[in-house]
Amino acid sequence: MKTLTPAIPQAELHTTESWQQTLANVVRQPDELFSLLKLDKTTLPAAIAACKDFPLRVPRSFVARMKTGCVDDPLLKQVLPLGAELDYQPGFTDDPLGELDSNPIPGLIHKYHGRVLLIVSGGCAINCRYCFRRHFPYQDNNPSRAERQQMLDYLRSDPSIQEVIFSGGDPLAASDQLLSELVRDIAAIPHITTLRVHSRMPIVIPQRITEQCLQWLTDTRLNTVMVVHCNHANEIDDHVHQSLRQLNEAGITVLNQAVLLAGVNDDAESLIALSKALFTAGTLPYYLHSLDKVKGAAHFQVTEPRAKALIDQLLNQLPGYLVPKLVKEVAGAGSKTPI
Repeated sequence: MKTLTPAIPQAELHTTESWQQTLANVVRQPDELFSLLKLDKTTLPAAIAACKDFPLRVPRSFVARMKTGCVDDPLLKQVLPLGAELDYQPGFTDDPLGELDSNPIPGLIHKYHGRVLLIVSGGCAINCRYCFRRHFPYQDNNPSRAERQQMLDYLRSDPSIQEVIFSGGDPLAASDQLLSELVRDIAAIPHITTLRVHSRMPIVIPQRITEQCLQWLTDTRLNTVMVVHCNHANEIDDHVHQSLRQLNEAGITVLNQAVLLAGVNDDAESLIALSKALFTAGTLPYYLHSLDKVKGAAHFQVTEPRAKALIDQLLNQLPGYLVPKLVKEVAGAGSKTPI
């Protein structure tokens, strides 16, 4: 059997490079990804074509956790552009969650009672091929300073809003200065009690969790929750483990939401390993999402009967606190819908 080795030695990655440098130096071209991983280039033309619809973007530190020569690597499958993305599939749309119907002002989405989502940054460290916002109009939701004041006015005007969720893109792609200012302004609104940050950055660029980042996360009266996005235990190397532990030890509640993806984590062994690895790093499994039906991602779909059977296996083998809630999002619903 051929020995599989990392595409990029870890020692070359985690030196003195800042998170900003790592973010700027991601792999963007399919031919480079194929070369780094020594993949058969038969499917390269299809990958290039798929990138015209949704660009390739993956940090080198994430590529380094993949195995060379293995097209079925579960991390690679999350980011590898495929020709199948361009095939029409009934029921798969540009806006599967109906977010544009809940977008009253630029950068703000208000779908659920008591909480509001802010698009803090349209930038992202990684373009996951199943992303439900892969067609989202970020160009229309990139608030200027004046529009940020409009968002804050919206929050002040509605005392039912108790929680603000930073999202994107990835909110941690924004500068700590901007994030710190925004958190201070939100903390000054008396009826808001909780800040939630949804980010894949602690997983794909773990050095993003700096002292400055931890400071704005913890410096106000707000209860702070970090929801990370990790789909497979192989994503959690020593550096990721450390970033999650830093958040946990700073007093931040750390949760994970995963997406159930065909060929990536649609087996009990993978999901069990993920829950255990997360818990060791101070993170609780929170949600396991059924795939959102976004155009270009149909090849990742797992049927609901299969998903429920997997959760039954987890319930039989794990304590309840390590079993994520199996949910789906339904456009117009008042909350996540349990499956």
